[in-house]
Amino acid sequence: MISPDNPFAAPSELPYALPPFDRISDEHYRPAFEAGLAEHAAEIEQIAAQDAEPTFENTIVALERAGELLGRVASVFYNLAGSNGTDEIQAIQAEFAPKLAAHHDALHLNPQLFARIDALHARRDELGLDEESLRLLERQHTDFSRAGAGLGETEQARLRELNEQLSTLQTKFQQNLLKDTNELAVVIADRAELDGFGEGAIATAAEAATARGEDGKYVLTLSLPTSQASPLETLRNREVRERIHTASMARGNRGNDYDNNAVVAEIVRLRAERAALLGYPDHAAYVIADETAKTAEAAAGLLERLAPAAVANARAEAAELQQLLEADVPGAQLRPSDWPYYAAQVRRERFDVDTEALRPYFEADRVYLDGVFFAATKLYGLTFTERDDLPKYHPEVRTFEVFDADGTPLGLYLLDLYTRDAKRGGAWMNTFVDQSELLGRKTVVVNVLNVNKPPAGEPTLLTFDEVVTAFHEFGHALHALVSAVRYPTFSGTNVPRDFVEYPSQVNEMWMLWPEVLANYAKHHETGEALPQAQVEKLLAAQQYGEGFSTTEYLAASLLDQAWHSLGVDDHVGEVQPFEREALVKAGVAVDAIPPRYRTTYFAHIFSGGYSAGYYSYIWSEVLDADTVQWFRESGGLTRENGDHFRRTLLGRGGSIDPMDAFRAFRGRDPEIEPLLARRGLNGV
Repeated sequence: MISPDNPFAAPSELPYALPPFDRISDEHYRPAFEAGLAEHAAEIEQIAAQDAEPTFENTIVALERAGELLGRVASVFYNLAGSNGTDEIQAIQAEFAPKLAAHHDALHLNPQLFARIDALHARRDELGLDEESLRLLERQHTDFSRAGAGLGETEQARLRELNEQLSTLQTKFQQNLLKDTNELAVVIADRAELDGFGEGAIATAAEAATARGEDGKYVLTLSLPTSQASPLETLRNREVRERIHTASMARGNRGNDYDNNAVVAEIVRLRAERAALLGYPDHAAYVIADETAKTAEAAAGLLERLAPAAVANARAEAAELQQLLEADVPGAQLRPSDWPYYAAQVRRERFDVDTEALRPYFEADRVYLDGVFFAATKLYGLTFTERDDLPKYHPEVRTFEVFDADGTPLGLYLLDLYTRDAKRGGAWMNTFVDQSELLGRKTVVVNVLNVNKPPAGEPTLLTFDEVVTAFHEFGHALHALVSAVRYPTFSGTNVPRDFVEYPSQVNEMWMLWPEVLANYAKHHETGEALPQAQVEKLLAAQQYGEGFSTTEYLAASLLDQAWHSLGVDDHVGEVQPFEREALVKAGVAVDAIPPRYRTTYFAHIFSGGYSAGYYSYIWSEVLDADTVQWFRESGGLTRENGDHFRRTLLGRGGSIDPMDAFRAFRGRDPEIEPLLARRGLNGV
C-alpha cells in the first residue's frame, strides 16, 4: 500500500492532471514505484485470469485502463531523470531499471493474457470494431508477439535475463555520459583565449565557472554532438578550439570510472542474442521490422545511396576550408576543430552571413511567443496563455495553457530552456500526460533544450541553430497537443520511430517563412526587424555546408547500423577499431568530419530509443521535404493548409498506418526528389 500522503497516490487534481511538482520530492519515488508495480501486476493478473470469454472491452480496453499509478510516477520520474537528474534520482533509476524491465516481461510473457489477445486477434474480422479499435487489437498482438509471448519457457527465462541486463547497462551508459560530460567541460583561465566571443557569451562562461566554484575563470560546457559548433565558429584561438573538440571526442572513452567502451560492447552482444532468440538475424532486423522502412536493407539502402554524393560534397568543402586555414597557418592540416570556424568565414565572405551577428535578433522570448507560437496560431488556430500559478519541477520552467481555435482547452506546454549540470545534453520533447478520449485526458507536454543561461538581467539570445531546434522540438509538442485519439497507446508521437521526426522537421520550415520571421526576428534593443537583405542572404546560404552536415549524420547512422547488424556469433574485440573499420567500409570516413556522435557518447542508440533507428531522421526527411514542397505550392502558412495537415495526419497519432496518413495528406506516395534537391544531392 502507498501512503495517501504520497503525491502519486491519487490522480492529480491540478488542471490537465499536471503533476503536483511542489509536493513531489525524491523520497516519494521508491514507494510509488513499488506500489505502482504491484497494483499493475494485480490488474494484469485479473484481466488474464478472468473466467469470462475474451472480448475487446474486457481484455484490450482493460489493458489500456490498467497501470494508472505506475504511469503517474514513471512519467514524472523519467522526465526528471533527463532534465533534473540529481544523484538520488540516478540511484533510483539504477535500482528500478531492472525491476521495470522484469515487470514489462511479466506483462508480455503472461501466457493466459496472450491467449486472450491471440483468440481475439484470430477472429478480429468478426468483432465489428471501428478502425482505431481494430488497429489497437492488431498493435497489442504485434507487441506481445515481438516481446516473446510465443517462446517456450526456457527461451522466455533467458529473454527476461537479457532484458534486465540491458536495462541496467543502458542506464549505466546514460549516467556515465552525464558525469563524463560534466567533468570534461573546458575551463579557460585567460579571458584573452576567448577572443571572438561576444560580451554576452563571455559573461555566460564566467557565470558557468562561478557556479562550479571556478571564480575568475570561464567554463565552456559541452553539447551532445561531436561538433561543438557554437563556440568553434567564433573562437579565434586555434588551440582552444582543439581543446574543446578533444574534450568532446573523449566522452566515455578515457578509461576512467565513466568509460563506456565495455558497456557498449556488452549492450551490443546482448541485443544480438535477444534478436536471435526472437527469430531475427540481428538487432537491426528486429527493430526495423516494426518501422515504416520494414527491413534493415531498405534503411541502409537509403543511407548508402546518399553517402557517395554527400562525401564528394564534403571533400569539396574541405578543400576550400583547407585553403583558408593555410592562409592563416601555413602548412597546417584541416582538423575537425577548424571546420566550423572556417565554414563560418565562408558564410560571411560568400553570403555575408555572420551567424553570431544574428543573435541580437533571436531573443528567446520573442522567438517563442512571436515566432514558434505565432506560426502555430496561423496554421492551427492555437493560442497560448502563460500560467505562472501552476507548480514547476524547476524554477526555470515556463508553463503555457494551450487553446484550440474555438477556445477549447487542449493542454499544457512546458518549456525548460536552460542547460544545467543535472540535465543531459541535447534537446527533446516528452509528455507528462498523454491525450486520450478513453481516459478523458488532455496533453501535458514538455520541450527540454540546453541553452546557456545569461547573467541575471541579460537577455537570452539564441544562436541560429538554437532557433531551428526551438521550431523542431515544438513540432513534436504539436504532434502531442493536437492529438485526437481514443486510446492512449496511439496518442501523439506514439508512431513508428522512423515517422516520429517527420512532423517536427516540417515545423522547422516556418522559422524562415517571411510572415513568421518578420514577426519575431527583431533586435532585442532597437526593435529593428532583421533586414530583408540579411534574410535573403540566409536563404541563399542554406545549402552551403550540406556536404558536412549530411556526411556527419550519415556516418552516425551507418555506425548505428554497423553495430546493430552484428549477429549473435559476431564478436567485437575493441570498440574503437570497430568504429573506424565500420566508417571506412561504409565510405564515410572523412578525417575532418567525425560522426555526429561517436560510439561512447551515442546516447540516441545506447540509452535512448533510437537503437538501429538513427536512420529515422533522413527517412523522415524524405516525407518532410515532400511536405514542405506541398505547403509552398499550396499557399504556405494558412489555416486551410494547417487544418488539412492536422486532420489527415498530425492529429491521428498512431491510430492509422503512418504511410496511409501521409497518402491521405499528400494524395500520393512520398517522392525523394525534394530531399535530394534540399541537400544538394541531385546527382545521386
